[in-house]
Amino acid sequence: MFVKICGTTNEDDALLAVAMGADAVGFIFAPSPRQVSMDRVRDIVRRLPSDVLGVGVFRNEMPARVVEITSKARLGAAQLSGHESAEDTAWVAERVPVTIKAFPAGHEGLEHLADYGADVVMLDNERPGSGEVFDWSLAEGAPLAGHRLLLAGGLDAHNVAAAIRRVRPWGVDAASGVESRPGRKDPARLRAFLNAAKAAGAATAREQVASADEVRGHPAGPGPYDWEQDQ
Repeated sequence: MFVKICGTTNEDDALLAVAMGADAVGFIFAPSPRQVSMDRVRDIVRRLPSDVLGVGVFRNEMPARVVEITSKARLGAAQLSGHESAEDTAWVAERVPVTIKAFPAGHEGLEHLADYGADVVMLDNERPGSGEVFDWSLAEGAPLAGHRLLLAGGLDAHNVAAAIRRVRPWGVDAASGVESRPGRKDPARLRAFLNAAKAAGAATAREQVASADEVRGHPAGPGPYDWEQDQ
C-alpha cells in the first residue's frame, strides 16, 4: 500500500514520516495554512531518501509554473488539485516525472481520464484539506480501470482500514488526520495511520491473491499438501 503524507511544512515532520514508513511526502504550494515556499521544500527534499517521492501540490496554477517549481524544488511529482483542464494536465504530465490529478468523487472528468495523461488519479473531498470524508460508494463506482487510485479525504488511523477494504485503492493520502495542528504532524497519529494503512493494504493484497487462486481452481489454504506429514 502506497502511503502519502501531505501538508508537510518542515524537515522534522518529513523525516519522521519517512522513518515511519511513508512512501511519499507532499508539499503544498497553493494558498493554505500548510503552504510552503519553494526554497524551503528544496532544502527538505535534499534530506529525503532517493526512494521517497516528493510531491508538489498545486491548485489552478499556470502549467509552466507547475513545471518550473517542481523542477527547481527537485520534486519527483506534481499533484494538480484544482480545476485543471485535461489539456493543461497532459502538458504538465509530459514534463514532470509523475503527475497526480485530483478529482472530487463523482466528477465528470473521471469519464475521460485518458485525456489527462496522469500517472495517478486521486479521489478527494470537494474541499481538499478540509479533513472531511466523502461518500466512499462514489469511489467504488468510479470508472478507474487501468489507473492507479490514490484515496484521500479525511483519512486517519480510525477509518483508513475500512476505506482500504471498501475502495481497494492503490494508495492513500493523509494530511489533517495525522496533525496536531495545521502544518504540524503528530507523531502518535502519524505512526498509527501508517501502521493501520500498511496492515490493511497487506491484508487486502492477501485476499486478492487468495481470490485469484480460487478462480484458477486452487482453493486458498496454508500451502500444498505434504504427504510426509501423514506418515
